Amino acid sequence: MARFDDQLAAVEAGDSEARGITRRGFLIGTMAGTAMMAFGLSGTAGAASDSASQSLTAGRYEPTIWYAIGPDGIVTVHITKAEMGQHVATSLARLVAEELEADWSSIEVVYVDSDPKWGYMVTGGSWSVHQSYLPLSRAGAAGRIALIEAGATLLGVDPAACHAREGRVISGDASIGYGEIVAQVGLERTFSEEELEKIDLKPVGERRVLGTQGGALDVPAKVNGEAIYGIDVTVDKMLHARPVLPPTRFGSRPVSVDDSAAKQVEGYRQTIELDDPSGVCQGWLAVIADNTSAAMRAADALKVEWQRGDSYAITEADIQAQGRALVASPSRDNGGLFVDIGDASGVLEDAGRVVDSTYTTSSVLHFQLEPVNATVVEEDGHWHIHCGNQQQSLAVNMLAKALEVDESRITLHQYYLGGGFGRRLYGDYTVPAALAAKALGRPVKMLFTRPDDTRLDCVRSPSVQRLRSALDASGRVLASEHAAAAGWPSAAMAPAFLAETVENGGKVDAFAISGADHWYDVGAQRVWAQQNHRVHEVFVPGYLRSVGPGWTTWAVEQHIDELALAAGADPAEFRLGLLKAEGRNAGQAPHSIGGAERLKAVLNRAMDKAGWADRDNLPEDVGMGVALTFGQERHMPTWVACIVRVRVDRGDGTITVERLTTVADAGTLAHPDGAMAQLEGSLLWGLSMALHEGTEYGKGKPEALNLDAYTPLRMHQVPEMDLEFVDSDAMPVGLGEPGTTVVAPAIANAVQHAVGVRLRDMPMRAESLKAAL
Repeated sequence: MARFDDQLAAVEAGDSEARGITRRGFLIGTMAGTAMMAFGLSGTAGAASDSASQSLTAGRYEPTIWYAIGPDGIVTVHITKAEMGQHVATSLARLVAEELEADWSSIEVVYVDSDPKWGYMVTGGSWSVHQSYLPLSRAGAAGRIALIEAGATLLGVDPAACHAREGRVISGDASIGYGEIVAQVGLERTFSEEELEKIDLKPVGERRVLGTQGGALDVPAKVNGEAIYGIDVTVDKMLHARPVLPPTRFGSRPVSVDDSAAKQVEGYRQTIELDDPSGVCQGWLAVIADNTSAAMRAADALKVEWQRGDSYAITEADIQAQGRALVASPSRDNGGLFVDIGDASGVLEDAGRVVDSTYTTSSVLHFQLEPVNATVVEEDGHWHIHCGNQQQSLAVNMLAKALEVDESRITLHQYYLGGGFGRRLYGDYTVPAALAAKALGRPVKMLFTRPDDTRLDCVRSPSVQRLRSALDASGRVLASEHAAAAGWPSAAMAPAFLAETVENGGKVDAFAISGADHWYDVGAQRVWAQQNHRVHEVFVPGYLRSVGPGWTTWAVEQHIDELALAAGADPAEFRLGLLKAEGRNAGQAPHSIGGAERLKAVLNRAMDKAGWADRDNLPEDVGMGVALTFGQERHMPTWVACIVRVRVDRGDGTITVERLTTVADAGTLAHPDGAMAQLEGSLLWGLSMALHEGTEYGKGKPEALNLDAYTPLRMHQVPEMDLEFVDSDAMPVGLGEPGTTVVAPAIANAVQHAVGVRLRDMPMRAESLKAAL
């Protein structure tokens, strides 16, 4: 199966000439006259054999700099990821500090601007710590080695007699600080890729940073008001803009514009039509004013007659009808195979007992706290884009097409994000701001209202799934077939990420089917990913925290419960019997070592903590349900077991989640406080999407445009939570997303246990349950 980092490598390789970098070796050197030590990946094949300082000063390649040490001993870690409340900078800085043996009080972080030297810039998929663990840890270790060698020279001792601790090289009673070493010695030390891979990281027992408690580096600035978000940006002589959105995302255009009422708004300047060569802004207008308030009010006063695109007539029901047709007869014509093991179709055809179920999920909106915005300035032919963004490399590419300039003439300046959740993985909101600035020849700050943001949102696609599984007379699962139909975000945004995971099976979007490749032993298995093209006619399907597993886990974990009921087995015990660390489910080092046994372990622990043994002694209309997840991607599993206790009100169909018990094995926790915050937040959003969130598309837009109609979980609805991490020294994996996927099926399974009703549509509405009762 193609892994994301393999796909990313292919994307980068295809663009290597434009980026001017390769990943060949690791250099450490002091730039002449700067007294600063820089660490990074070399940019040319011969770099490892050159003097580091010569290479840095000669400019023969661009090093990808991860961190630097100044003569004052301050270690500055360069963060290429977006900080949107997940405290990623703290975790990444901890990876460096651990192996560098830096004094944590000397650590500072800088969120870097876009530049090809950083490689492909993206923050999503819960990848940040996992994918950075080995590169940053080895970078820290290499720095420690070089500093010890240089420090030993200054101390006049053998390097073997030295060790590093808290930013100092120590030999007996003598020691010297990192800053002193940098100031006094011209460091020249190189490491090839092969040498880096041979560096032994510190034994777990010697860790002094990873796994320890401590606050997040971004919190103080956010508390005292110093933190700057994209929405806070101001530049000299800038104008303010608000977009005026057409009735459909595609194919609409303005026929006439009457701004007579807008002219009565003090500060209003003009309304312009945006000419977009990239095709992102089809029929868009922009209201220009002297301030944000004027732009908002003038846009509301504008009268526009539109020619609507054809998708105006498409409804959510039409989308789901297409999805049902696709899963009824899946084929390579509309997607491809994601898993193909054995003769699943043949076994199902001959089976005496087949459990056949269909599940749906509705469109889900991001509703991040900070509405999307961008401020654009052109200086001497170079375009500066100021905003918060999760995928700078994609945004720069989009902007280059829209502005019709080379990517080298665009820099995206990164700021804190007031929430991202995957919305800012698509930088479409930067395009209209850039087009307005180009048309006016002035800096422009464009701010979307929340309804504007919602209408433009790249929502999590609605989905339809069908699962069929065969059981023998003893209740053993013989075969399973799973077909999922939804919009494919990568097909819309980054087609290079589509991959063929089964030989001759056709390309699929892993972000629309991951999670269906579960760790249960179900005999022969076939998984189809089907692209619902009707979705793509209406909106751009996007990445929303967990993406595919947000619907695939919903179906898989309910279907496993249905199989258990058909077999007359306890749902948790039934799962334990399917979790066999054999074959493809055995796992492999370093990413998924232990395989299904680790998922089994968290389930056993959760059963003990939740009192699963007393499940059949609960009060009337109270039920307990279980679900498992491994996160977003099989090659980077985060093992999670969730058990919920619910109470159902038969009078109105209301579901109340009383208790939520979750046990997670995420390997090494770089930042335990941040990890717990991620787990709590993801579980609660999963609960919110399970019972409250979801909208429908009609007339070119979501039915709910603001929080008066779209009602996420409220504080008084938060249940008692009992959360635990397994103590593990395995490779760290992702934590931003697993929790969002596991709660909904656990609730559905608990409702079935409580009142005998199976809810297969998400969100689970009270009126649907009442009708079923």
